Amino acid sequence: MKTILTWYGHATLGLNVGEHKLLIDPFFTGNPVASMSADEAKADFILVTHGHGDHIGDTIDIAKRENALIISNFEIAEWLAAQGFQTHGQQLGGGFNHPFGYLKLTLALHGSALPDGSYGGNPAGLLLTTPNGKKIYMAGDTGLFGDMQLIGNEGIDLAVIPIGDNYTMGPDDALTAVKLLRPKVVVPIHYNTWPLIEQDPHAWKARVETETNTKVVVLKPGESLELNE
Repeated sequence: MKTILTWYGHATLGLNVGEHKLLIDPFFTGNPVASMSADEAKADFILVTHGHGDHIGDTIDIAKRENALIISNFEIAEWLAAQGFQTHGQQLGGGFNHPFGYLKLTLALHGSALPDGSYGGNPAGLLLTTPNGKKIYMAGDTGLFGDMQLIGNEGIDLAVIPIGDNYTMGPDDALTAVKLLRPKVVVPIHYNTWPLIEQDPHAWKARVETETNTKVVVLKPGESLELNE
């Protein structure tokens, strides 16, 4: 079973787990670094980490077109269900066996207000155990927190973390996060979308690979990474 991660720019990810197509935080419209348009996006499931416009993004249009199930925290799931969408709500620390694997929502230090000002519940990270046992941690928008060490105790194959600073962890805290998480591979995201979060991912890669045993894969928007079996 192949597991393939694609970074579309900013915090928008695609994750193919076998035959299942997942789309995480689908922000294409208005995203200056997006590698494709929302009209091209395919998804069986859409996972939304929190309510900010650069994460919930094009969820509604894509879910309507693709008839996708939207998975998020309970408040966002209820907000979308009231608009007629298929949703599955979870909460921090809670997991569920979806067709693509066991998904647990983790802590994230951030905000979550929805674009219309509605309460968006708690922001979340995503910890996925695929059917063949791969552990993928997608941190979402977050600052550094000590319990990343507990997430790391799961044995993370792939971590996807922000490095942009200002709204999330910057390079220094993201390096500490890698030391706590101890993933085999890490992919940096949520940087260089706008000047405010401009960073050098290759300089960060050099630091991480000097100070840890983790391999850093720097993707360009539209590039993919396949997890080894």
